[in-house]
Parts: sequence; C-alpha cells; structure tokens
Amino acid sequence: MSQRASKADSSVPKSATTPTAYPDINTLRQAIPKHCFEPRVVTSLSYLARDVLLIGTLGWAAVRYIPAIDDAAVRTAAWIAYGFAQGLVCTGLWILGHEAGHGAFSRHPLLNDVVGFLTHSSLMVPYYSWKFSHHRHHKFTGHMDKDMAFVPRTQEDYEERHGLFHTEFLEDTPVFQAVSLLFHQLFGWIFYLLFNVSAGRGSQQKPTSTFLGRSHFDPNSAVFRRSEAPFIALSDVGLGLTLLALYKLSGVVGTQTVVLLYLQPYVWVHHWLIAITYLHHTHVDVPHFEAEHWTFVKGALATIDRDFGFIGRHLFHGIIEHHVIHHLFPRIPFYYAEEATDALKPVLGDLYHRDDRSFLGQLWSNFTQCKYVTADESTPGALKWAQKSK
Repeated sequence: MSQRASKADSSVPKSATTPTAYPDINTLRQAIPKHCFEPRVVTSLSYLARDVLLIGTLGWAAVRYIPAIDDAAVRTAAWIAYGFAQGLVCTGLWILGHEAGHGAFSRHPLLNDVVGFLTHSSLMVPYYSWKFSHHRHHKFTGHMDKDMAFVPRTQEDYEERHGLFHTEFLEDTPVFQAVSLLFHQLFGWIFYLLFNVSAGRGSQQKPTSTFLGRSHFDPNSAVFRRSEAPFIALSDVGLGLTLLALYKLSGVVGTQTVVLLYLQPYVWVHHWLIAITYLHHTHVDVPHFEAEHWTFVKGALATIDRDFGFIGRHLFHGIIEHHVIHHLFPRIPFYYAEEATDALKPVLGDLYHRDDRSFLGQLWSNFTQCKYVTADESTPGALKWAQKSK
C-alpha cells in the first residue's frame, strides 16, 4: 500500500492482501456489489438540483448584498469570499457533468449528454471535446505514449529541456517553484484545451505539425477523429451561447459585476480541476508504464486516492477520495464509489494506493519534487518518479 495509507487500510495483514499479479478486470468487477453499477436518475438529479440551487443562491446573494457594502475593503473581501465559495460549488457541478460524460449519471445516454452539455458549457468547458479526449485518458491511463493527461517527462526529456532553457540553477529556489506552480494552476487547463499539453506523444488521432493543430476547439484537431468533428463544433456552439448569455447579463448588472460573478469562480474551478487531476496521477508510489508492458488494469491502478475532508466528500462528490475505482469502472456513480472501493481493497492489497496527507500540501511537495520518471529496476516496463533531493 501507499506509504501514507489510512489506518483502516494498514491494519489489513499484508500477507492476506498482496496479490501475486495484477488481477483481471472481470475478477475485480465480480468483487463489487452489482447495484454499484446502476445509477439512479432521481439521486443523480437531486445532486444536480442541489448544486444548481447553491450556485443560484450564492450568485443572487452576491449581486443583492455585496455592492451595497459601503466599506471598500469589506466589499472586496466579500467578493473574494464569494469567488472562492462559488468556485467550490461550481467544481461540484463540473464533476456532475464529468459523471454524465462517463455515463455514470444515468443509464440514458441522451439524458447524460444533455446534462453534460449544459453543465460544462455553462462553465466554458467544450463538453464533447473534453468527453472524447477524457475517454482516451481513461482508456490509456499510465501509458507513456497514449495517455492524454499528465504524462511525465523522462530523465532524458527533462535534461534536454533544462539544457535548452538553462533553468537548472533556478529550479531549486522556492520563488521559482512558487511562480511555476502558480502558472501551472492558473493556465494548465486552458493550455490543455488549446495545445493538448501534458498528453503523450502517441495520443493524437492524426499527425499535425503545429500547436494549434491540437486544440480542443478545432473540429479538425489532431486530438479527434474525423467522425467526431460535428460534436466538436457543437461544443463550440455551447461556449458561444454561454458567452452570449454573459454579454446579455453584463447589460443588466454591468461588466465589472459579471467579471466578479463569473470569472472568479471560473479561475477557481479550473485551479481545482488541475490540482485534482495532477495529484491523482503524481505520487512516488504510482508508476507509469512503457507501451509493451502496459495493460488497462495496470494503468487504472496507477492512480491514487487522497482526502480533502468535507469539501472533497460533499462539494466535490468524492472524486478526490475515490478515484482509483473511477478509473477501473468509470460508469459507477460517485455515490457508490466508497462502497465499491471498500469491496476491492481486499482483492487489490498493495496495488491500491491512498495518501491521506494534506491535499494542498502534497500539491506543493509533488510539484517541487516529482520532476521526471526513470526505469524501475524491480518492475519490468514500469517507470517511477525520481524525487529530487531536498
């Protein structure tokens, strides 16, 4: 198990839980209660209604009360607090759209796509573009060539990059690391959408020689198949409608208010998405695999569960706490993820990874220490993080 496994996990005798090899997917499926694979429409819709109600209430209260605050400092603090709180709830809405994109919201594909399209478009996320590339991330998780998210650098790539930009003398300084992390959190999502950064070299569906040729907004992008082009265009239409709605709203409440109402939560949402995804796939115990040694189960288990307290469990719908099961069986609804995870732990043993240390503390620690991967001599075809000495 992970170095920082929870007490409940570490109390299980290792000899009783350590498998001799990676189990096949059918063995894992049979260990999970059947009802965990059956989403309930009423339950899913109730969470959607809750999040929409919270978002609407926060937005209404901000417009109604914050501009009336006389003291400028207090008014500024109130807007900042609103942006943070709204960003948390909107991240939960994003995650419900993510559930819909995986077919875990309901058993009805049309309802799933309607929910996903509306929720993601309202958050300026190109729904179908994300859905297609995200499915490929799940299909090839942990694959050094074909994964679509946070494929690590090899030692050779890392050293070549430093030789090109001559930054090796800066990287150990806290200021440089802090600025780099800030840039990572502020711009990581939009750079992924625009340029498909952090994806594996073999993840493209067709060749391209330009950065913009890998855009999630381009129906002819190398990220997508030709048959997917109409859906990419539809995603762009959804974004255009959201921008039109924001423009119309600015005519009612003013441009500055719209920026405070919408842009602040937008930045927070995509900070959380980058942090969550990065930390799910970056940990000293979690390997990546060369193509010839990769399998779906190996890749799905090359993820890690973490803990983010009340926010993670109730506002983020447990996506941080139960991500391993999501990679194994993405159609399991989030409200069954804990039960399904508990059912698999005895089967997985040391192949299950969890770290209950500070979520945000580990964001800093992993970002500053996990820079590249090297061959794991104990496991053929696996690559492990080479931690920089402190």
